[in-house]
Amino acid sequence: MVHLSVLDLAYIGEGFTPADALANALDLARHAETAGFNRFWLAEHHNLAGIASAATAVCIGHVAGGTKTIRVGAGGIMLPNHSPMVIAEQFGTLATLFPGRIDLGLGRAPGTDQRTLRALRRGPEASEYFPQDVVELQALLGPPRDNQTIHAIPGEDTNVPLWILGSSLFGAQLAGMLGLPYAFASHFAPQALMQAVAVYRERFEPSKQLAEPYVMVGCNAIVADTDDEARRLFTTPQQQFTRMVRGTRGQLPPPVDDIESVWSPAEKAHVASMMACSFYGATTTIKDKLAPLIEATGADELMVSAAIWDHKARVRSYELLAEAMG
Repeated sequence: MVHLSVLDLAYIGEGFTPADALANALDLARHAETAGFNRFWLAEHHNLAGIASAATAVCIGHVAGGTKTIRVGAGGIMLPNHSPMVIAEQFGTLATLFPGRIDLGLGRAPGTDQRTLRALRRGPEASEYFPQDVVELQALLGPPRDNQTIHAIPGEDTNVPLWILGSSLFGAQLAGMLGLPYAFASHFAPQALMQAVAVYRERFEPSKQLAEPYVMVGCNAIVADTDDEARRLFTTPQQQFTRMVRGTRGQLPPPVDDIESVWSPAEKAHVASMMACSFYGATTTIKDKLAPLIEATGADELMVSAAIWDHKARVRSYELLAEAMG
């Protein structure tokens, strides 16, 4: 049976505040823990009005401190924005506080625009060193070596599990080469999904962390008591993706009755391409809708995003998903 996990961006809905978003993230994690979800990951994004998870390690501490058993982690940390030493210390501290519960997913993209990248004091060339930075971070989180002069304290020998995140063949090749689990961002960039998964499995080399390839597939999934209600809730991420196409993101919008009044035919086609791994339905239909994705990819785990404006409906969606998937 495929594992289910939650991807959260601490969405700030229209009419709400960052404080609301962070409180909702913890509440959702508690419900996800009760419902049997495997992990709860938060993603690093910057300079976006609708996302409150910019200080990702801090948010992870907030969620891990308010839950008991669910794994909590980054989906992911955009490593070009940081030095490996700083991330080793941050996640080593988290692993020390919450042993056996912290994951560290790593991405190569900046998670923001070029102006914000400069504000982070990182240049666009930083992504070129991503493989070396991953190896350096892995070493800092591993056991100390002879004649080692730089130590991450806390961090050293915590062996926080690393994941490679990606939406292209680059991440798939790197994850395979390093013997790390691989998470594909098909929830917003599904085009290379099948090829990337195949490349990862072909290139996989066993490591101390992982003996066999492990694939996590991202998707958007919204579940409600009826197909019609799920379809209406689904208009929120459809609006969100439309705004991404327009370059006018803003906060998470409430659902609308008529999505056709929101976008142009060209925008609709573009959004449909980006949301090819996006699904909605009632508990009686959602499993059958997800089954082809799981079968085609051989996914070991689904990382599910649900950008729902109403927090209670969002919690309900994840609970119904867990129920439907058994």
